[in-house]
Amino acid sequence: MSTLTRLAVLAVAGLSAISAAQAADLTVGFSQIGSESGWRAAETTVTKSEAEARGITLKIADAQQKQENQIKAIRSFVAQGVDAIFVAPVVATGWDTVLSEAKDAEIPVVLLDRSIETTNPDLYLTAVTSDTVHEGRVAGEWLAKTVGDRDCPIVELQGTVGSSPAINRKKGFDEVVAAHDNLKLIRSQTGDFTRAKGKEVMESFLKAEGGGKSICALYAHNDDMAVGAIQAIKEAGLKPGQDILVVSIDAVPDIFKAMMDGEANATVELTPNMAGPAFDAILAFKDKGTVPPKWIQTESKLYTQADDPAAVYKSKQGLGY
Repeated sequence: MSTLTRLAVLAVAGLSAISAAQAADLTVGFSQIGSESGWRAAETTVTKSEAEARGITLKIADAQQKQENQIKAIRSFVAQGVDAIFVAPVVATGWDTVLSEAKDAEIPVVLLDRSIETTNPDLYLTAVTSDTVHEGRVAGEWLAKTVGDRDCPIVELQGTVGSSPAINRKKGFDEVVAAHDNLKLIRSQTGDFTRAKGKEVMESFLKAEGGGKSICALYAHNDDMAVGAIQAIKEAGLKPGQDILVVSIDAVPDIFKAMMDGEANATVELTPNMAGPAFDAILAFKDKGTVPPKWIQTESKLYTQADDPAAVYKSKQGLGY
């Protein structure tokens, strides 16, 4: 656990003393990106469960992956006078105006699983996210260690253009590629974090690379794109996980199914429970005026085929993936 993570844990520790009655008085609006992936669905399910466990009224607005819908939802929450607003921002920029409106209304905003770019960080109370640059590094370091000194041409499926995970997961991975002369990123394109788009883009990569036999590895910014790409690789007559190594991020159940079949090699876990620490931070802020750290960092863990994917798959059932 990093120092920052330990500080975040200490900052929200002891919050169980806050009474259920106080929590029950709170209404939180949640502007969710949508349901573009299994991980996103799990985040929504876990958020509902965490709110219910604390007796908090939760209002969810599905943005269908459009920033304009999120801005409308935030303004609606402000008009309703909610006690706090959670936002999983679809892109990193363009939030200052609407978050200023929330601040003027004295409604604290918490960012979930994604960060934003702003000149005024006071517009939000805290951000509960993983270190997405670190996630990209972990994926890259696994690949570098696995291929050793042999040449490895890599194709990359990026997340939604302009989103902080796509920017940062690429940055971390690129740092590792730059440090190893035998790793070469030959193609990179967005798959928009969706399974269907991941398959479509991988098909184009395979065609562009003469059927894909020259491709050593696929790096996908999330598991859903990787699962779609795995299907494309199989349809091209190649063996994913063998002919083309597959490393991705999120650790959703379906990637462990693929690992069980030998069709995926590694994934970096992104916990879907961003809301638990966020609710605790809001309760402490409302009850005691406790200002949380600006960044509450969640853990990122690497899983490979050596980590009993069947057992991990079973442990993730019931989380809404």
